[in-house]
Amino acid sequence: MEDGQKEGETSGRRVDILYRVDQRPPWVMAVLLALQQFLTMFGSAFSLPILMSNSLCMAGDTVGLSQLISTVLFVSGIGTLLQTTIGVRLPIIQSISASFATPFIALLSLPTWSCPGCTSDVVVNSNTTQVQCGSDDHRDLWQARLREMVLGFSGLVGLLMNLIGPLTVAPTIALIGLSLFDLVAIKSRGQWWISLTTLALIVIFSQYLRNIILAVGLAWLLCYIFTETDVFPSDSKKWGYAARTDTKSEVLSLAPWFRFPYPGQWGLPTVSVAGVLSGIAATLASIVESVGDYYACARISGAPPPPNSAVSRGIGVEGVTCLLAGAWGSSGGLTSYSQNTGAIGITKVASRAVFQIAGILLLILACIGKFSAIFVSIPDPIVGGIFFAMFGMVTAVGLSNLQYVDLSSTRNLFVLGVSLFLGLTVPKWVAQPANAGAISTCCSELDQIFYVLCSTSMFVGGVVAFFLDNTIPGTREERGMIRWRGHGQESSDQQDDLDKDLSIYDLPLIQPWLNKQKFTSYLPFCPGFRSNRRRHSSELKEKAASDGKVNVGFAEPAECTSYTQL
Repeated sequence: MEDGQKEGETSGRRVDILYRVDQRPPWVMAVLLALQQFLTMFGSAFSLPILMSNSLCMAGDTVGLSQLISTVLFVSGIGTLLQTTIGVRLPIIQSISASFATPFIALLSLPTWSCPGCTSDVVVNSNTTQVQCGSDDHRDLWQARLREMVLGFSGLVGLLMNLIGPLTVAPTIALIGLSLFDLVAIKSRGQWWISLTTLALIVIFSQYLRNIILAVGLAWLLCYIFTETDVFPSDSKKWGYAARTDTKSEVLSLAPWFRFPYPGQWGLPTVSVAGVLSGIAATLASIVESVGDYYACARISGAPPPPNSAVSRGIGVEGVTCLLAGAWGSSGGLTSYSQNTGAIGITKVASRAVFQIAGILLLILACIGKFSAIFVSIPDPIVGGIFFAMFGMVTAVGLSNLQYVDLSSTRNLFVLGVSLFLGLTVPKWVAQPANAGAISTCCSELDQIFYVLCSTSMFVGGVVAFFLDNTIPGTREERGMIRWRGHGQESSDQQDDLDKDLSIYDLPLIQPWLNKQKFTSYLPFCPGFRSNRRRHSSELKEKAASDGKVNVGFAEPAECTSYTQL
């Protein structure tokens, strides 16, 4: 066994880990492992901006799209560094969340933000409303849209977590993937066989050979061969043209070599009521997903389950990174990536330093304009094949929460079925042109709010599930609340063995000073919150024992119990 190899024990089972969270592999190996983590997350990071490009009026502006992808990579690097350094401090990658796509696509579909005609011609008739794709006038359109995406939320939605259970979470997250199948079909319709081939290769290499990059590379090579041999038509009006590799190749020459993303690069961010409210369901889904990732990451890494203070910091840092994403003009908020957590189980490397290097790597690559341009040049049918697998997994992750629910209960089946069906039906009804004036109040701003919320499948399905789950009679055990709350939490018998390892969640540099401060025991986001109160309890026990008043049932202070429950 190598010097760095350790065996972690958590949740009653042993986990073989080469490098634990607080260990650092040799620098060369660390850089290679960081590159592997980047390759694991890059598919989602570049594909989601492409998914939203049409709603952002970026059709044809390949250079602008490459700059948007660079921005996503840049804020992902910032988010990863913050999360691994002062957040939950587990080996976790932060990047753009798919849960924000649906509400903001609905927001940008309002007549206020409708895209005018766009042409690729250099000379544009001044009597028409068309503008040249990629021109300054055209970029003003989609840059103005990005100013709407300030994703800061107060976090008050977290107060509802005591009423939210797996029956609410399952349809909310599942509808993220189900609501995007139309956009996946649009990307794939240019050449269905290439999309299905890409999906088949992803299945083979991700599930059997564990290398999704090879799947995309082979599909891309196949398109290149068919382009060079003229199997795909050169006429843009014929079916199959979208799969050619030379349709967007000009972006490689037009994109600058170096470009530094900066806050306000698209203009000053703005905030609208409709924009904020449309992101509530996305934020809630992102929080629930991230908390689950924290416990899963700790379990795979051989680390003790994160204390409440670390979880609170992790969610707080995600809120900060969402604000930064809005300031930089990213196309969505950030969340933790489950695929990178799963990669730890394959590489057996859970080193926090590796993920911090991955964050630095994201920052460096984001400043290389040609690098992002490579992903923009990927044919749309290949991207469609990636979407098939990606959003299918998002749907499955949402439905996996039903493992805690009693599915033999007709009550639970009713809540699940109605919420999923309404979550798919209501947005379809709102989107029909015949129902354009169905939502009409005395205030246009209020009309926009109702339109965006009713067009968001996550919101409709989540609200219906939340209402039915909390009003239809049913026990907490039947609803899955007890098993769901207890999942990933450490038992009281294991706590004494795990306390010595909780130091991996301590804040860097200032932790010795914090340990000396009494006020940290009252701050739920401080690492000393729990340990100080446990130490205080131990001191009381020792004092009682020295006085000859041993009480076997001695408990911690009541306020500590209440904070722990929070």
